[in-house]
Amino acid sequence: MGMFKSMTKGFKDMKEMVNTAPDMIDQAQVLAANAQAMQASYQQQATAAAAYATQSATATASTAELEPIAGVTLETFAQVCKGLAAYNYDQSKAPALATARGIDAGSWQTAMDGWNARITANPAVSREFRRHYDVA
Repeated sequence: MGMFKSMTKGFKDMKEMVNTAPDMIDQAQVLAANAQAMQASYQQQATAAAAYATQSATATASTAELEPIAGVTLETFAQVCKGLAAYNYDQSKAPALATARGIDAGSWQTAMDGWNARITANPAVSREFRRHYDVA
C-alpha cells in the first residue's frame, strides 16, 4: 500500500508540474526577452561612450570658447580655482581670491558660472582648463 501511495503522490507531482510548465515557459521567454533588451541597451551605451571618448580626445576649443568671461581669462580662472586648495576647496573663499587678483565679486560670479558652463559643455575647454590648473 505504501508503494501505491508513493506512486500516486509522484503522479500528482508530475501532473502539477505539467500543468505549471506553460507558465514557466512563458516566464522564461519574458526573462529572455528582457535580457536581450538589456544587452541591446548596454551595447548602445557602450557605442555612445566610445564615440564620446573619441570626440572628447579630438575636440578643439574655438577662439570664442576661450575668450575671457567678464574680463576673466581661463588661465586666471584656473589660478583662482587652484588657490582654493589652500582653503580645502571652500568655495566661499573664491571671491576673496578673485578680489586679490583685481576681479570684483560680480565679475567673478559671472566668470565662474560662464567658465563652468563652457568646461562642462566642451571637453577641449576642460583640457585647456586642466593645463592651466596644473601649472598654476
